[in-house]
Order: sequence, then C-alpha cells, then structure tokens
Amino acid sequence: MRILVGITGGIAAYKSATLVRGLTELGHDVKVLPTQNSLRFIGSATLEALSHNAVDPDLYTQVQDVKHISLAQEADLIIVAPATAAFIAHYAVGLADDLLLNVLLAATAKVVIAPAMHTEMWSHPATVKNIRILKNRGVFIIEPGIGRLTGNDSGVGRMAEPDDIIQTSLSISSRGLDMLGRKVVVAAGGTQEPIDDVRFIGNRSSGKQGLAIVKEAKARGASVTLIAANISGPMPEGIELIRVSTAAEAEEKLSHCLDADAIFMPIAVSDFRIDQVYQGKIHRREDESFDLRLLPNPDILKGLVSKRGSSTKPLLVGFAAESVTGETELIQRAKAKKSSKGCDVLVANNVSEGAIFGSDETEVQIIEDNKATKVSGTKTLVAHALIDLIAQRQ
Repeated sequence: MRILVGITGGIAAYKSATLVRGLTELGHDVKVLPTQNSLRFIGSATLEALSHNAVDPDLYTQVQDVKHISLAQEADLIIVAPATAAFIAHYAVGLADDLLLNVLLAATAKVVIAPAMHTEMWSHPATVKNIRILKNRGVFIIEPGIGRLTGNDSGVGRMAEPDDIIQTSLSISSRGLDMLGRKVVVAAGGTQEPIDDVRFIGNRSSGKQGLAIVKEAKARGASVTLIAANISGPMPEGIELIRVSTAAEAEEKLSHCLDADAIFMPIAVSDFRIDQVYQGKIHRREDESFDLRLLPNPDILKGLVSKRGSSTKPLLVGFAAESVTGETELIQRAKAKKSSKGCDVLVANNVSEGAIFGSDETEVQIIEDNKATKVSGTKTLVAHALIDLIAQRQ
C-alpha cells in the first residue's frame, strides 16, 4: 500500500519515527510529508532513512510535476501523526498554506489523524468543534490518550502509541467503518480465585488476543466494552473498561451485557474456586501437608446462552484452549464444545507445551455452523478475521 505520513510541529513528532519504521517494515511504500515546523523536532535525514524515500516539504519545488496533486493521487492512505491544534484548525476550514494541507485538500484516500496537544487545547471549544467538523467530513480521528505531557502536567492529549496508530489505520483502510453503530463486549485475561489474602489460583492468559479484538472492533467503528480480568499494562483508549478479578465478578458483569451485538469470550476462567477462602496469610509448617477443597465455578458462556434464550442477539463467541496431539483432534474437540456450550462461534487453539500464552503469534480454528476455518499468524490477524465474521453476519 502507498501510505503518506504527515507530521506536524509538536513534541510528539519524535514518535513518528517509530510509526514510519513500523509501516515500512510491514512492506508498505511510505512517503513522509513533514511540515516545516515539525522539522524543528525531527530531522528529514531520519525520516528518509526510515522510509527509504526522499523528504521534501516545500510546496514550491518540482512545480512542473504539480507535486501536491501527484502526492494526493498516489496515496492509498494518509496518516497525520501528530496532528497539532493549529493543523486541525487549518484542515477543518480548508486553509491550505503548506504542502501537507494542499495534499489533503486534493486527496480522495482515507485520512487518519492522531491529535497530540495539551489537555486545555484538546478540550477548548474551538478544537472540539474542529474535530467534529473533520469527523463529519469522514476523517477518522484516533483520539489522544491520557498520560505525561510535555511539561510537568499529565492528562488527556498524549498521542496514541505508534503500534496502535498502525493497526487502526490499516484496519480503516482495508475494511472501513463497517462496525459503526454496533456494540461489542470483550471479556479477556485470566480470572484469579483467592486462597488467602496473598495467594490465588490463576492461569497463564495474557489477555493479548482479547486486546487485539478490542482494538480491531474499535478501529472499525464499534462501541466497545472490555471486561478485563487481571490484565496488566496500558489499556486501549476510547472504550468502556470494567476490571474484574474472579469468575463470579466476570459472570456478574457479563450478565448486564446482553444488549450488545456481540460478546467475545477469550477470557480464561478458572474452572474451580476455593471452598473456604482463608483470612490473612496461611503459614507453612514444617513437614505438614495442606489440603484445599475446590468447588466448580459456573460455566459463564453456557449461562449467557441460556439467558439469551431464543434471541439471535448478542452473537456469542466462545474460546477454547485445548491440549491436543494435532489439528484433527483440535477440530473435533472444538465442534463438541461448541455444541455443548450452545454458542454461535467457537475459537479453539492448541496450547500443548505452553504454546500461544503470552505470544503475539497464534494459530486457531474458527468453528462456525460446523465449518472449521484455520487462521495462522498474529493475534491481530485473528482479530481481523473475527470482526469480519461479525460484520458480515449482522
């Protein structure tokens, strides 16, 4: 894909180097179009080295080629990151006083911008109005996150991370906003059942597959709720986040989500809980064994199927981590589990010898209507396939 990356004059311009490199490493033909002010923050030599293309932001060079038109016509996708408040204001009113803005006014490609500015500037009525104008015009906005800003202050206004910008932009380009108006719920991570005040029964789920589904659904326009069971690290921006720890907590939160269009369940739920949780900390005694009595946890997915009843919504997508000897056995188990659970789709993978957990790579069988579809590659690729499935069915 031919991608034009615009960079405007804010401190977050340093992150654009990672953005350009990431897009180039994915095999895209990347041209970088910085504004003159952005070159105060990042050098053209860096951008040329990472993009493997020359960088020339001057509107008045190569005039014979009508440069702003040729760049606009060549681009399959335009990403502007960071987008400052001044740039957004110029773009909203169509004021084209540099090469980047001239290109944007002539372009028919999809445009994605990632704003970055201080909190007060982001929340100013003028910026709010300008963002609304651009959204109504079809420009996709990757809203800024909350975090440390240029000075000693923190708040909303921090540019989204380059990896998130890449994933969101490519999804928008290839699939568009086909989930706009849909509500998606994702339960992800792994539950923890307390033994005492410091110990618990847990599992090795990282939540990465669930987070990939959240990002994909959000990128394609869905309203997304993430029920996160003990997931560490930064969470995606612009979603409803509900944190849970135990299976009982996850079940209770999910029971209120039956108004969604789809519920994805890549959450690793503990099959058992402790009969009697000990208060305080259990102390070890030499040469003395200790017994725990376990009780079964409810089958959350099966319960959602029951509560949904005869309705076709929400579409329920279950996940199964199986330890099997091969693909044939995995498909057989997945089909049997889909039947026993009663869900609409079941996604199964082979976790023998610790495979998949914590990795960015995976291989799954998607069971739908007794048909098995194999998807191999990144968890992002699996997320693409699953959201495609939902978008097509509803």
